[in-house]
Amino acid sequence: MELEIYQINGKKTSRKIKLDDSIFGVEPNDHAIYFDAKQFMASQRQGTHSTKERNAIVGSRRKIKRQKGTGTARMGDIKSPILRGGGRAFGPHPRDYSFKLNKKVKRLARKSALSGKAKDNNIMVLEDFSFENPKTKNFVDILNVFDVKDKKAMFVFPETDRNVFLSSRNLKKVKVIRAFDLNTYDILNHNKLFLLESSIKEIQKMFDK
Repeated sequence: MELEIYQINGKKTSRKIKLDDSIFGVEPNDHAIYFDAKQFMASQRQGTHSTKERNAIVGSRRKIKRQKGTGTARMGDIKSPILRGGGRAFGPHPRDYSFKLNKKVKRLARKSALSGKAKDNNIMVLEDFSFENPKTKNFVDILNVFDVKDKKAMFVFPETDRNVFLSSRNLKKVKVIRAFDLNTYDILNHNKLFLLESSIKEIQKMFDK
């Protein structure tokens, strides 16, 4: 697959770049995509939720009423989960939600996500660029040129560019990421994927490892 290379002012250059079919032209595997996206979201969970069961409630252990002869159900102490202020039965506790996923499955999922974007013509290649100073307006101008101001857009750089990152930080629907940090969830979660020319080589290196 060959794509045109654009400048940040929206003009086409006279050059084209060929995308590796083994990365951008595979048959998407929905099952692998599901597992990789699920693992990513599970790893984002803090898992710090906690509740007090009856053994953690401060209160008397005295039996509220006698066992028999009252005409109502038996009742223990005031820590019972069925009483207001009592402990919670089977409540959540701090835990780690992350789980292991084979590298081959993750690799296939990323390739599937990239191939899906390429198939839908949602990948654009830009000439390498940077900003002299952090300025959000500079980044907004790029979004306006490519008509993605109201869409989710992700820009993939070969390495971290501090000025570009700071310029995009206040834009809610924009994400700037290194090629090495590409993941299935972010690829799927953005409408348009902008790859810098030199970042494509880094993506190929990542999959060659």
